[in-house]
Amino acid sequence: MCMAHSTKSSVPDPTEFEIIERYFMPLASAEGLGLKDDAACFRPPSGQDVIVTKDMLVAERHFFADDKPEDIAFKALSVNVSDLAAKGAVPQHYLLGLSLPKQYAEHGWLEGFARGLGDAQKTYNMTLVGGDTVSVDGPVCISITAFGYVSEDTMVKRSGASVGDDIYVSGTLGDAAFGLRAIQAGQGQRARFLRQYHRPLARAGLGNRLTSIATAAADVSDGLLADLNHICSASSVGARLYQAKIPLSDDAKNELAKDTSLWPLILSGGDDYEIVFTARSKCTDAVAKLSQELGLQLTKIGVVTPGPGLELVDCTDKLVQVAATGFKHF
Repeated sequence: MCMAHSTKSSVPDPTEFEIIERYFMPLASAEGLGLKDDAACFRPPSGQDVIVTKDMLVAERHFFADDKPEDIAFKALSVNVSDLAAKGAVPQHYLLGLSLPKQYAEHGWLEGFARGLGDAQKTYNMTLVGGDTVSVDGPVCISITAFGYVSEDTMVKRSGASVGDDIYVSGTLGDAAFGLRAIQAGQGQRARFLRQYHRPLARAGLGNRLTSIATAAADVSDGLLADLNHICSASSVGARLYQAKIPLSDDAKNELAKDTSLWPLILSGGDDYEIVFTARSKCTDAVAKLSQELGLQLTKIGVVTPGPGLELVDCTDKLVQVAATGFKHF
């Protein structure tokens, strides 16, 4: 890691080595070589494939600049673990790239950020193996590259869905989108909505169990419609969803009871970090058993069709064609 400095201040800038030693060395494992070699060295277990993913989070684009640094760090690692889980991989290591305005380091922001990373590492049983830091005049930018392992040739791709497969989703949808909506509107915020938005919990325990069941999978980061459409496009199929079967928390149901026009927020709001996956119809019992073993809701919400495109059967049993909209990265 290296740290570039730009402007002078009455408070001495922390040096690159002070930042590494104080905040990041405690998070590193032996594979990171003490963060002293500008490289990492690790070997996958025999019979395992290495799965690699990368996500970036930018202040005021993916999180608010005044969010707690603990929450920002936890979310930054979680969104990468979510990608690994959707591939069936068990998370292991990660690299951290951090572009940070100088004033954040001066006012203890890094202390909270490192604490949040530590919480996430314990949650997902991961370790830091290296990265890079730089001082900038622009917004905070966090770039994480995560590594996971999966048994050889068992990675769950987006391209394996077939006509007639059932479509499932883990957990519940919409809470994080409701949380963001409340924050932006300055409304009273329910604890569940805020927790789901600030500290999403990736389904790491589910992912590796899907390798023998799922034909295709994606994590729900940009919104259910958008991410399911990724599966459909990669698999050259379509999908029919049943709105009444979309799993919701009690809080989300209460919001919908007051305003049914909020359905698009649930279907396209994103930031859920659940897993949407397809499975052969003969796997119904296997999915039910997995749900019970994990104590995790796995809900059948639709079926794969010849396509193309997505169809939605709304709560009045009306069939409508929908656009695969979701979070736009550009």
